[in-house]
Amino acid sequence: MGSIMKAMILNRHSPIESSPLELSETAAPEPKRGEIRIKIEACGICHTDLHIIEGELPVSHFPLIVGHQIVGSVHKCGTGAQRFAIGDMVGVPWLNRTCGKCPYCLGGNENLCEDIRFTGYHQSGGYAQYITVGEKFAYRISRTFSAVKAAPLLCAGIIGYRSLVLSGVKKGERLALYGFGATAHIALQVARWMGAEVSVFSRGETHRRLARKLGAVWTGAPDKKPPSKVDRAIIFAPAGRLVPIALENLRRGGTLAIGAVWLDEIPQLDYQRHLFGEKKVISVTASTRRDGEDFLRIAAKIPVKITTEVFPLGEANYALQLLKAGKIDGAGVLEI
Repeated sequence: MGSIMKAMILNRHSPIESSPLELSETAAPEPKRGEIRIKIEACGICHTDLHIIEGELPVSHFPLIVGHQIVGSVHKCGTGAQRFAIGDMVGVPWLNRTCGKCPYCLGGNENLCEDIRFTGYHQSGGYAQYITVGEKFAYRISRTFSAVKAAPLLCAGIIGYRSLVLSGVKKGERLALYGFGATAHIALQVARWMGAEVSVFSRGETHRRLARKLGAVWTGAPDKKPPSKVDRAIIFAPAGRLVPIALENLRRGGTLAIGAVWLDEIPQLDYQRHLFGEKKVISVTASTRRDGEDFLRIAAKIPVKITTEVFPLGEANYALQLLKAGKIDGAGVLEI
């Protein structure tokens, strides 16, 4: 008989206010060929988890264990798995598996693979004591970070980094960030390391205060005008209404990157007011393993400072309720 683990299990789509995640015991997964089993120490919580739980991203099966910002130690190696040793500190991100043979994968754009699989969505995730994953899709984690501090790097950090890259921001340019949760508070630090001047738009004064502490040159509510137009902008909040606002604050020839896996309805745009002047809009779709490796190296070099609020596994519903209400400062993390 296999070992048993505790997990917060989702059996149906439901508003997070109804506390749909149930603390249960279930069989711990066994690693298959080329896989490792990880004893999870921490798992970050994410707006994507909310979108899955509440059905904005419908899942193909229940029960499901969500969570995709996972850090722990290698506990067991499947046949042929040799990349890591038992006890190594590793991380598992949103990207769980790709086909490896389509034009996207072969061309360096595996994040666009049509047979892509995501952790905590297609495969069971990190709101649990153990997880298995293909060793090629796990990252080695620097001991610069504790498990709790490293967990937000695995999604918030990587997606924020890819958003910065796709925005095209350069040294000396003005960058605007819309929404200031887990992703933006990491992206701000990387942007400053790159030499950009960062402004932050957020509804909450607590979030704006943290942004200023981390080096933002200006902060304000989303409907406020910045001191001058910006060269690049990134939207992290899942709010379509921010798109015309961000475009209006963008200079001619600037780029707006939308770093959200789900976005509610975008209002009608006025061509002259919002788009004319060769402004560019690009969506950010997951990430590649190269993004993760590059970002984790940079994060350790800076080193990135992670602001976290920590909760036990059994309080995952409560933590996500706070996240939905915008009441978490920095990143929320479940300590397993």
